[in-house]
Amino acid sequence: MNRYGEQAMAHWKENKPLAFQELEDPETFFTALGEEIATEIETRAREMAGKELEGEGYLQRLQRLNTSRLEAEGEVLRERVLLDVEPDQE
Repeated sequence: MNRYGEQAMAHWKENKPLAFQELEDPETFFTALGEEIATEIETRAREMAGKELEGEGYLQRLQRLNTSRLEAEGEVLRERVLLDVEPDQE
C-alpha cells in the first residue's frame, strides 16, 4: 500500500469509522485507492505543468514541475481522501 492508501485508511478510521467497518477487505480497498490516487495525481500534474517553456532553465523547470505536482496532489487528496466526516462524528 502506498502513502496515499495509508493516508486514506487513517482518515477513514478516524473520521468515517462506520464506512470503514463496512469494508470487507480494507487492505485491498485502500491499496487500490492509493494506486488510483497516485495515477490521478501524476496525470493532473502533467496537465498542469504543460509543455516546457522556451528559454526555461533547469531551476525554473524544476520549480514549475514541483509546483504542479504539489497543486495536483492537494486537489486530488481533497477530492479522494479527505472526505466528509460521518454525521455522528461532527
